[in-house]
Amino acid sequence: MSLLEVKNLKKVYKTRFGGQEVEALKDVNFTVESGEYVAIMGESGSGKTTLLNILAALDKATAGKVILQNMDLSGISDKAVATFRRDNLGFVFQEFNLLDTFTLEDNIYLPLVLAGNSYKTMKGKLDPIADKLGITSLLKKYPYEVSGGQKQRAAVARALITDPKIILADEPTGALDSKSSDELLKLFGEVNEMGQTILMVTHSAKAASCAGRVLFIKDGEVYHQIYRGDTTNELFYQKITETLTVLTRGGNIA
Repeated sequence: MSLLEVKNLKKVYKTRFGGQEVEALKDVNFTVESGEYVAIMGESGSGKTTLLNILAALDKATAGKVILQNMDLSGISDKAVATFRRDNLGFVFQEFNLLDTFTLEDNIYLPLVLAGNSYKTMKGKLDPIADKLGITSLLKKYPYEVSGGQKQRAAVARALITDPKIILADEPTGALDSKSSDELLKLFGEVNEMGQTILMVTHSAKAASCAGRVLFIKDGEVYHQIYRGDTTNELFYQKITETLTVLTRGGNIA
């Protein structure tokens, strides 16, 4: 059975004035297998951010279902949703979302503190992750004392420390320079090879080319998808850019 199932997902918003309806998602269907690395692409306004918010249990669908390992997100009460996110989802955001008054170590520990874990348990979980991400020497520093790439590594550590079923990444390279972006994408690849499932929303064809599959969203629906297979990053990047060109021009993909 798939780790994540999205079935007939629809989201309709009402405008603030006039009560007009805007259909952000029409009929979205796809699955994600455990251990997959999937990128979602689409133009601004295509619905990909709305989709990510629903997957993150930050918004509710108008119709359809999102099922994560047999759990129907629509059945989670408002009181239980924060616990559900903490126990099942890891998040990596474009703007890092680190607290400047906390050290990197304390930022990473935060979801475990909220879950009531002991310091010994938290340290036992953090040490191997920090070593893997190369941030052990930075843990006592504050976010304003480190680079953007180092902040993002801390954000990845925070996402991983709860052993999430899936990591949801929202434009994770968007605030990084090219060197830091390359390092983060390499890191994501290594994390995925360890078995971590990743679902990433991105505008970057380069970032998407590091995934194993790319879903293209257009006008609130899954327009097309392509698989990497044995293709190199360079050839996969070319296939992605060609698909984006067709998507933008409104043509048909063979």
